[in-house]
This record gives sequence, structure tokens and C-alpha cells, in this order.
Amino acid sequence: MTYPVVRFVIALITGIVTYETIALPNWPIYLIGSIGLFAFLQGLIPLKNRSVTQNKLFQGFGALILFFTLGWYTTWMHDERNTPTHLTRQTDSLVAYEAVITGQPEARARSYRVLLSLSRGKTASGWRPVSGAIIAYLDKATAAGIPVNAPVYGQRWLVYGTPVPVEPPKNPGSLDYKRYLRHQQIHYQQFIRPHQRLVLSTGNPNPVKAWAISLNQWADSVFAAQISSRTEYGIVKAMLLGATDSLDPDTYTEYATAGAIHILSVSGLHVSILFLALTWVVSLVKRKARYPWIWPAVQLYILWFYALMTGLEPAVLRSAGMFTVLILAKAMDRPQSLANSLAVSALFVLFFSPYTLFSAGFQLSYLAVAGIGTWHPGLYQSVTFKHPWVNKLWEVSSVALVAQLITFPLAVYYFHQFPTYFLLANPVVLVLSNVLLYTGMAALLFSWIPYVNTLAGFFLQKIVWLMNGSVQLVGQLPKAALENLWLSAEELVLLYALIFAVVWAITSRKIMAPGLAACLSFWLAGSLLMDDYQLDRQQRFAVHYLPHYTAISVTDGHKATLLTDFAPSKDQRTFDFHLKNTFGQWAVDQITPVDLTEDSTQTNIPIARTEAYTLWVVHGKSILIINKLNRHAFWRLPAVVDIAVIRKNALRNWQQLDGRVVARNLILDSSNSPRLTARLLAEARTRHIPCFSVNQQGAFLAEK
Repeated sequence: MTYPVVRFVIALITGIVTYETIALPNWPIYLIGSIGLFAFLQGLIPLKNRSVTQNKLFQGFGALILFFTLGWYTTWMHDERNTPTHLTRQTDSLVAYEAVITGQPEARARSYRVLLSLSRGKTASGWRPVSGAIIAYLDKATAAGIPVNAPVYGQRWLVYGTPVPVEPPKNPGSLDYKRYLRHQQIHYQQFIRPHQRLVLSTGNPNPVKAWAISLNQWADSVFAAQISSRTEYGIVKAMLLGATDSLDPDTYTEYATAGAIHILSVSGLHVSILFLALTWVVSLVKRKARYPWIWPAVQLYILWFYALMTGLEPAVLRSAGMFTVLILAKAMDRPQSLANSLAVSALFVLFFSPYTLFSAGFQLSYLAVAGIGTWHPGLYQSVTFKHPWVNKLWEVSSVALVAQLITFPLAVYYFHQFPTYFLLANPVVLVLSNVLLYTGMAALLFSWIPYVNTLAGFFLQKIVWLMNGSVQLVGQLPKAALENLWLSAEELVLLYALIFAVVWAITSRKIMAPGLAACLSFWLAGSLLMDDYQLDRQQRFAVHYLPHYTAISVTDGHKATLLTDFAPSKDQRTFDFHLKNTFGQWAVDQITPVDLTEDSTQTNIPIARTEAYTLWVVHGKSILIINKLNRHAFWRLPAVVDIAVIRKNALRNWQQLDGRVVARNLILDSSNSPRLTARLLAEARTRHIPCFSVNQQGAFLAEK
């Protein structure tokens, strides 16, 4: 069987990646597209001196070039920055704007997160058409403490204030939220006080989206009424409706540790479960059906009803599209190929939303389905058991094994951890998630029947309770998750090449397959050993971004001293969000915190300490930490210090440093007020004083 659509998707993906990574003008792409069109048309014209095979080669080559061009051009069309009215192309700052809520609002602890689509904006020169999307956070309370009415889809707002660009990551290894939002065509954000917003009207920009959101909210109200426990309700809402705002953070961590995090979001897995159940039911009744087309129609109806119920989540749409292709192919008695079905669904998804390609969910879901479809049958059939229940357990375990094998390099690349006992948790979780999905659909179906809906809610809660218990047991095992695993892009490619080479060596008799696997394994091992060699000898000084606090690290090999006025032991979540990935990327396994606000004997680095400043010598460099600038204090300092870190708003104007401190590097850390920092930077530019701001530029790094 041939896979022509797979080749076209690869060409389309190449065009998308080319647009994203290489800045090219339009004319070379148009030229390449013209060549492709000419080659394709040449293949359609029969000539006496050209064989059928040659015609097909012309057609195939031309089609690939055209799909490459289509990938580039589609991405260019979806890049809203190319629109003349886009917010990124405005020369004047907005002071007000009109916008419509185009996504389902998300309730958070102190604010509502909404997606706004601009229609026009006001600058100093007046109102003008402006386009673009903004992530806005609406404060839940007014100045008087009165709760704000929750925003709804379709509301048109008049907003006063200036949206600001989304900032890049400020610490090494941190999540690149700016890149993540850019792939969703979001470049700006704003925190909005209630008095800055005026609701002008409410409508339905997209009737289908409005219907999906209404259905999602109805299902949410049903589950909220049926499930009394907030923990279980949060999991049901996340798994079946795609909303994680009610999910407990500790529960999320437990599922991640057990390797079952994929269960907590609506994805292709849930659609697969529903599709398999529908296929089984149809196989039972189709033989007796008078009109065979009815059952495919029923399958499609239930499949897309679930997609609507999740609020048309992108992951569900991708999977629903793929299974729609399978259902239609079977209904029309066309040959079914998982590879071509996957490719067709990917083709539609990427054509209408090319930036989806850069989503981790898209990559992981397609890899998992492709791996399971390709490798699972052979692995499952390689071992058989006499007892049917043992055989069924092996079937579920082999699915988890194949899915983990094909996705773990990408999961490590994105999330930097690997669940050690995934084979213990996943079979139980997969079985219970099947039951949970069916029970959840039944709870919605019978929600209008008294007592029956109560019973369905009771079973739903108990299923989640049992699933939580199994996940917690696995998560409490020693070394349940291997953390701080980092792969470079080159190592990711090498690891996937090695996996495919090993599978090829096992499943084929080619002489070169084992040799290729061995070469790739040596190459990968050499790359990892070189990384370890460099990390063993690293010496770094860093002033990290930690909002409202000072965080200075001195790293030597795999050990680091953290000089800070922040207590990591009291707020582990803040430490993990801002600094955990940085030290993980540097392979630091021992962090010694030193409190800057107290005299400490934990380290012998400081050589002078007063109330106003602390002087350190790190890796042969002098580090001055300025806490306070008294007018008449006399400082005994070297003539020139290498690095001076100013913290806690100690500096109010640059004259305070005259005749007192001379530094090669002046750093304003993140404990300083952003407003004060902005003023000092503006003054520094006029006085030609080189200065580094952690608030604005991110972490300051110095390596020996």
C-alpha cells in the first residue's frame, strides 16, 4: 500500500517550518511554486517520447513542490503580523480600544482570563482600525471590593489603557510563554481593572463556537451538581470538558509523577475511547440494520457532539477529524489506512491552522497514534497468554508501552521528566478512564431523570476516587519520576533516529540496520558525555529574575549557592515556577540557600559585610550587593568591583553612587520596583551609564 498523502503532509510541514525558521521574501517562494506547477502540468501532458513512469515522476515532484509552497503561503496568510492594521505594526501606542471576547473566559483565583480580538484602537491622533489578539486578565473585584460580573463569550468591550508585549522568558530554561502565545497569534497582554472596562454589547461572533461554549457550560453545571468533592469534580471537568481551572495543583503533580498526565486533558485518547466503543456497538447492530448508512451517521453525530461538549478543543478537533475520515472510508467501502487517515486529518488541521504544528499536544498525539497503529499489533502478538484477563491486561500494557516509547523523547524535551513506573499506573488509569468516559456520558444523558442522575454522579465520583488512589500509590514509590532531564534539539533527533534504527534492526533482516543503530548510539552517547563533561566543570554567576526578591546564584559543577531573601522551603511553587528549570538545565543537584537578610556562616564567600552592603569574591571576581545607600556612610571597597547588584530600591538617583562605587557591571535586580527601574534606566541612557535590568532584560549571566 502506498501513502501519497503522507508525502504531501511532509512537504506541507516543510513549507511551514521554512516560513517559521527562515526569513525569506515572497518572490523566491512564488518562483519555487511556479516551477512546481510547471512540473505538475508537464506530467499531465502525454508526449510520445515520455513514458507513463516519467509522467508520474513529473506529477509527483510537482505536487510535492506545490504542497511545500502551500505550506509556506498558508503560514504567511495565518501570520496576522502581515496585516497592515495589526497591533504590532502600529507606530503609536494605544490609549483605548474596542475588542470582542472570542474565547471561553477562564476563571482564576483573582481574575478572569479572556481572549480579546481588537476591532479598532485610539491613539494620540484618534481612532483607527486595529486588528490583533490580546490576552487580558480582568480583576475580579472593584476598588470597593464588589465582585465583578463574569465576562461571557461575545461581549464587546471598550478598554482604557495600553496593552504591553508578551515578555520572553527571563530565566534560562524557563517556559517560553511568548513563543507559545505567538503560535496562537497572540502578541500582547494587559491586566485590566474593572474601572478600565466598559461592556458595550453582547453578541455571538461565531454561532457554532457559541453553541459549543453553551453546551460545555451546561455539562459543567451537571457535573458540579452531581459531584460533591471538589478534587473529583476538578478531574472530571478536566478530563471530559477540557477545563483545568478547577484542577488541584497537587493532583496535577501526582498524575505527572505517575506518567498519567495525558489523562487530565481532553485529547485524542478520549476520542479514541469513544470511537472504539461506538465501533463495537455498531458491529453488534449493523448486521440487523435495514439502512446501513444510519450507523455511520450516528457515529459521526456522537463523535462531533462530544467535540462540541468540550468547547471544540483543538486536540479533540484533530482526533474527531481523523476518525471522521475512518468512518467515511468504511461507510464507502474504501480501503482504510491509518497512515493515510492520519495524514488526511493532519493536512486539514495544518491547512486551516498551520501554527498547530508547533504545539506539543499536536506532536505528541500524532506520534502516539502513529506509533500505536504501527508497532502495537506486532508487540501484542509477540506474547500471548492462555487466560483471557491476563491477555487483556497485556493488550492494555503493550499500548502504554508503545505510546511511551514513541513519545518519551519529545516528552523529555518539553517537560524534562520521565515517569519510572508508567507501566504500573497506565493500565489501571486507561481502564478507569474508559469507564469514566462512558459513565460521564451516561450522567449527562440521564441528567434530567431524578435519582438516576444522582446514582450516575455517585459512580462517577467513586471511579475518580479509585483512579486517584491508584495514581497516588504509584507516585509515592521511590524515584517515581526522573527529573531534570534535558535534551538538545540535536539529541532529540538522534534519539528518535536511534529508536527507529533499533526497531528496523529488530523487524528486518537488513545487514546495515544493526550497524546504523550502533553508530547512532555511539553518536548520542558521545553527545551526552560531552554535555556532562562541560557541566562538571561549569562555573557560573547569575542574578535571576524572581519577582519582588533578590536571587543570586554561584554555581560550581553540580553544586550551587543561592543568595536570596526568598525562602524556597516556604514557597516551593514559586521556586519551581521561576528557578527549578534553570538549575535543572545546569544539572545542579545540590542547592545551598543563604539568607541575605541575616548574618550567615553557611558559606565563607563574603569578605566584608555591613548593613549597607555585602562584598563577595566569586571565581576570582568581586561581587558587591548594595542593600542601602546612606548619605554619609563611608565604604571601604576596591577601586573597581566587577559586579555591583543594587536591590530593594536602594538607588533613587545615580548621584548617590558618585565617588562611592565604580563597577564594570551595574545590575538592578528584580527586587527593585519596575517603575523605579524604568526611570533609572532612562536616566542612565542620558548619562551614558551602562546598566543591566533583570526586570526588563531577564537574568544576568557570567561564566568563567
